[in-house]
Amino acid sequence: MVRNDERRSVLADAGIRVLAEEGARGLTHRAVDAAAGLPRGTASNYFPTRDDLVSALVNRIAERLTPDPEAVDARGVRTPDRGLFADYLRDVVKRLSVDPHVSLALFELRLEAARRPAVAQALGAWRQAAFEEDITFNDGAGLPGGRTEIALFHYAIDGLMLDHLTAPLDTGLSVDEAIDEFVDRILG
Repeated sequence: MVRNDERRSVLADAGIRVLAEEGARGLTHRAVDAAAGLPRGTASNYFPTRDDLVSALVNRIAERLTPDPEAVDARGVRTPDRGLFADYLRDVVKRLSVDPHVSLALFELRLEAARRPAVAQALGAWRQAAFEEDITFNDGAGLPGGRTEIALFHYAIDGLMLDHLTAPLDTGLSVDEAIDEFVDRILG
């Protein structure tokens, strides 16, 4: 079969929507075909197994969460300080918030990873690589904090996004205020 990257992306985007709206149990090849508006059997032609489908979703989520190179370049010319670090975190939250389906699908995959080793492997490999890239970026940009602080920010952003997308607490803090507090408290 000829590789059709556009069709693969359409199917993966549809799978992300299905996963976000129906949960892991609703993620079937047939549901992805329907969500993509494609003939039955299309998803299974591109992703023969559920593990192949999940792997495609992880890859597509990674693509959709990749920072805009222009935004990265613009931050690269700024003075590395707490403000720049906070702006970097704001960009992460923005990318996670642009399409809530992406973040919800990611949370669904995280839950499924607790029960399915193949999902844990695919998702874990991507998450670890993204974490290491964040550390490399942080070090290369001369930003404050190191591996431990980046880990703490990952944990904090995960919790912030889960709260924001599900049953948010009424804390009186805006997302920007929460990020500023993270930066102040974790970087001390």
